[in-house]
Amino acid sequence: MSDNLFLHATLVVLNDCGILLSGKSGSGKSDLALQLIEDKNAALVADDVVYVEKKENEVIGKCAPNLAGMLEVRGLGIVKYPYIKEAKIKLWVNLVDDIKKLQRMPKKQTECILGLEIDKIDLYAKENSALAKIAAALRCVAGYKKKAEEKC
Repeated sequence: MSDNLFLHATLVVLNDCGILLSGKSGSGKSDLALQLIEDKNAALVADDVVYVEKKENEVIGKCAPNLAGMLEVRGLGIVKYPYIKEAKIKLWVNLVDDIKKLQRMPKKQTECILGLEIDKIDLYAKENSALAKIAAALRCVAGYKKKAEEKC
């Protein structure tokens, strides 16, 4: 089994937790990353292509050097942002194209990456509450400790 791979996804960091955004082209990966960066003080790691490797029982996501700090913003083009070189992926957000595909009371989901399980949620990116749902999901991720006074 290989200890690395490339994913068609976007990766941001919020409160030291890497959030991997995946979904079909046009599902809202980059747009949701933009909202997390601008509204929640998340940091960009990678947009469109995420290099993933296994390191010391953690799943680490990185950006390809030629794409570092670049976020595709529909209607604006490529926008440069400060970025973080790598992040431990703690939450996988799978973006669905229709809100009706979401279960009202889903069972806990995980995704296996390089032999390690990552907590996973399905989300409709165009919902007004999408950012709040990501923040709430982070609170449920095993090992994530959030100080009561911090805001996501």
